[in-house]
Amino acid sequence: MSNLTTLNKATQLAYLDNNATTQVDAKVLEQMLPYLSEFYGNPSSIHQFGEQVGKAIEHARQQVQALIGASYSSEVIFTSCATEASATAIMSAIEAFPNRKEIITSVIEHPATLELCQNLERKGYTVHWIKVDARGRLDMEAYKQALSSEVAVASFMWANNETGSLFPIRGMAELAKQHGILFHTDAVQVAGKLPIQVADSGIDLLSISGHKFHAPKGVGALYLRRGAKFRPLLRGGHQERGRRAGTENSSGIVGLGKAAELAMQSIEQDSARIKMMRDRLEMGLLARIPHCFVTGDPRHRVPNTSNIAFEFVEGESILLMLDQHGIAASSGSACTSGSLEPSHVMRAMDIPYTAAHGAIRFSLSRFTSEEMIDQVLAVLPGIVEKLRMLSPYWDTVSNQPAEQSFSPVYA
Repeated sequence: MSNLTTLNKATQLAYLDNNATTQVDAKVLEQMLPYLSEFYGNPSSIHQFGEQVGKAIEHARQQVQALIGASYSSEVIFTSCATEASATAIMSAIEAFPNRKEIITSVIEHPATLELCQNLERKGYTVHWIKVDARGRLDMEAYKQALSSEVAVASFMWANNETGSLFPIRGMAELAKQHGILFHTDAVQVAGKLPIQVADSGIDLLSISGHKFHAPKGVGALYLRRGAKFRPLLRGGHQERGRRAGTENSSGIVGLGKAAELAMQSIEQDSARIKMMRDRLEMGLLARIPHCFVTGDPRHRVPNTSNIAFEFVEGESILLMLDQHGIAASSGSACTSGSLEPSHVMRAMDIPYTAAHGAIRFSLSRFTSEEMIDQVLAVLPGIVEKLRMLSPYWDTVSNQPAEQSFSPVYA
């Protein structure tokens, strides 16, 4: 018997790590299963086995088109993940504009963008790293100053994966357009959570990932505005209209399409309910635990994400003890877990070292229940109190008045 099964019998599981990955919706799985069994043809084949799969892929393309508000379904390119989609977008832009040797991005990007741009910088490209303030808000003046005809691509995440804070992507895209710069956004943490309408924006390229909104892992998509210059990253086949070689992940694409459809059906209701639970979680923890505060921009963020910094404790220790109580959360991006250093996002916002180490991300989904929130509120205060008793820093502050660095704006 697995540890998870044993734990499930002892206590309710509270999964609050949905920015890392989400539960596959049962309706999504139901839609996928036939394409793992009876509909197994290669969609590129001209016989009926392939044709029926090809039609399912085109239907999924239309479903994703609707989710992101694109003008044409042909603007949707299926990929293996958002990392591939973002790499395709950035590499395509610098290949399409070989004489432009500059890139603009932020210091708090997901590693998929961050490390790719660092690699390009080592190869001689100039990367303008735009900083953020203590709330994770972009330095827009620095962004405007970096724009020029020497820039091939500007690539920015729409919502930060750790704090949920939103960048003003639509306005940024319009500014880039004035200089003929291709604009790409990593919309992984926005898709399925907030409405997207790319058709009337200046966005040229947009990346999404299925497993962040209840589709399976291993499938994503890249939006490519019709008429935008493009060079494929993967070559060697005619799939995806010659823009992404490799036999399509048929079942995954069908699942992505269904997940997009389901998200569209309930995005407003889900977002409102999820935000209420997130706010109750935050207010409850801030009221129960001294010396903690919410990081990021509380007024401009996705509804499902809360990142709370607990001072004078180690985030990893909090996570391990939460896990013993059946609660899953995160200390940052799952793609950078294992590092003992505070995340680059916390460091970029100048979060004090004693607080950055204790930053915990709670990320909700439509499958999150009120009981899960109650479970965290019941368990976490005791965990933090216990860990602080072991902290060498705690004695110096435990007798001081507790101050919250963040005043909730829920009223």
